[in-house]
Amino acid sequence: MSRRFLFVLGSARTGGNTELLARTAAEQLPGDVEQRWIRLAEHPLPDFVDLRHDADHVRPPRDGSTSLLLDATLAATDIVIASPLYWYSVSGLTKRYLDHWSGWLRTPGLDFKATLAGRTLWGIAALADREPSVADPYVGTLNNSAAYMGMRFGGVLLGNGSGPGDVLKDADALTRAKTFFEREAPLARFPYETAAR
Repeated sequence: MSRRFLFVLGSARTGGNTELLARTAAEQLPGDVEQRWIRLAEHPLPDFVDLRHDADHVRPPRDGSTSLLLDATLAATDIVIASPLYWYSVSGLTKRYLDHWSGWLRTPGLDFKATLAGRTLWGIAALADREPSVADPYVGTLNNSAAYMGMRFGGVLLGNGSGPGDVLKDADALTRAKTFFEREAPLARFPYETAAR
């Protein structure tokens, strides 16, 4: 299967540091790799309502943001969450997108979990702090989501930047961006599975 990258932009701002870093990493992908970019702020999802115990799940209507994001997610071999670090985790827009995965897991006929199993989840984030360990909850959110889904996890590309364009001054992040998507992503594991080895 040829690779198809879905870049999910979770910032409330257009052209922010996270997006700049994501686009730098994406420039390194081979020309035959399909790229699709979706800005969550331009395709707002409704609040997620957990209906797993009291209603049937149906596929969202073919029009609208929910269907657009569902179809794009199912079609992707690689899903890149490009969300800035907001309060030490993903943005609210990104969290809402991930919350909708819960509903898609229970939608008859989608086989959402089986479809995503073996595919790869990546993360890209800009943060204002110089200490990368403050992003551990962000990394954990994505790693554990990938582990639950049986996906591979390519890790998180972090860059430093608060003001507009600051990440372009982070030479280390720009260097890491050049090879970020080249590595072979391992099957995601929960931390307790790794510790037990």
